[in-house]
Amino acid sequence: MSRAPEQPKDPIRWCAALALAFLLGCLPFLTVVTHPYFDEVHYLPAAREFLTLGTFINREHPLVGKELIALGIALFGDNPWGWRLLPTLFGTLALFAAMRALWFGTQSRFATLSYGVLVATGFHLFIHARIAMLDIFYLTFLCVAAWQFAGAIRQPEQGRWRLALTGIALGLAMGAKWNAITVAMLPGLVFFFARAAAGRRRLFLSRRGAPVPGTTLVEAALWLGVVPLAVYAASFLPAFFFRENPITEGLIFHHQFMLMQQENVLKPHPYQSTWEQWVLNARAIWYLYEPVDGVQRGIMLIGNPLTMILGLPALAWCAWHGVVRRYWAALGAVVVYTVSLAFWIFANKPVQFYYHYSLPSMALLAALALACDALWRNGWRKSALAPVIGSVLMFAWFYPIISAAPLAGPDSFKVWTWLASWR
Repeated sequence: MSRAPEQPKDPIRWCAALALAFLLGCLPFLTVVTHPYFDEVHYLPAAREFLTLGTFINREHPLVGKELIALGIALFGDNPWGWRLLPTLFGTLALFAAMRALWFGTQSRFATLSYGVLVATGFHLFIHARIAMLDIFYLTFLCVAAWQFAGAIRQPEQGRWRLALTGIALGLAMGAKWNAITVAMLPGLVFFFARAAAGRRRLFLSRRGAPVPGTTLVEAALWLGVVPLAVYAASFLPAFFFRENPITEGLIFHHQFMLMQQENVLKPHPYQSTWEQWVLNARAIWYLYEPVDGVQRGIMLIGNPLTMILGLPALAWCAWHGVVRRYWAALGAVVVYTVSLAFWIFANKPVQFYYHYSLPSMALLAALALACDALWRNGWRKSALAPVIGSVLMFAWFYPIISAAPLAGPDSFKVWTWLASWR
């Protein structure tokens, strides 16, 4: 009598443990900088205005991120805890959601947990989970959307509510930052092309076929098209009720204004960079480098020097196996990386910064996790673990300069600025 194949055990508890460890790692020195730094100087004043519906400022950006910063201030006070604790909690959710997405996409414990370690120690998520900027919010909502969409595909009996949550998360991601727009279109496109490839006679009304059996294409268009746009539009509702400078011309006119503001030629900035420099991890941004209460501290945004480079051949491996071997999780990592990076290659925005690489970097690390998983499954376990352990060691070495820990003195940055372009 044959036995049923053994089902892989869901590592959800390990995912939760990794997320908790990340949260605890974010807390030291979180509030040591008692004044706004870097782009907090723009978003904190805008968030405060939401609490009183006073003056609508920082009108060039969508509202969700600033609304959430305002929520943090309302919950925890107008102080460094109120500014930064909610971003830290969202960063923790982003890590957990990213691991859950990869689990549903691969059913591989090693890929899932190694991805969690790589993202937690990849610098981007850690740094943005500790500052009141918009980036952590759109990243988190995209991770939640990926989690729910992959879950709907893996567990189609839960497809309806998971697709609904996907749509809500996509709308909130776009409402946090426009960086999410191109990636937010992917679930709907994936659903359409997968269903079309299934060859069903009633393309729009059939409930059979990939990617989520039991859900028609019409219903998927509701959850993945109409709902995100509705949630995105609803996020602007408070802007109609500001006492000064509210939206009075309607959302279409306001978006024309936002687009014009985004495309305005800005003065050259000492930290601006290009997408080629992002890919090669060749240009850093100093979010902070100054004495704080008499102690030198710094926060340098750069990607993990080991995994940002190792991820590039892993991305090529995923492209090959995704296209030739139809390894859909690998192909998904490549598509998300390509689409999210292409947004900035073709965007009509003359001054760009390395923090725009945060989303592509998460897809890059997914590719690295999948390549390491292939090594693990083929018996090359030391080779599979080497990038993961190396990432942790590199993170530990750079921790002082990415966390605002006390430094020895004004020249301490030289210890970590291995390239002249990082200075």
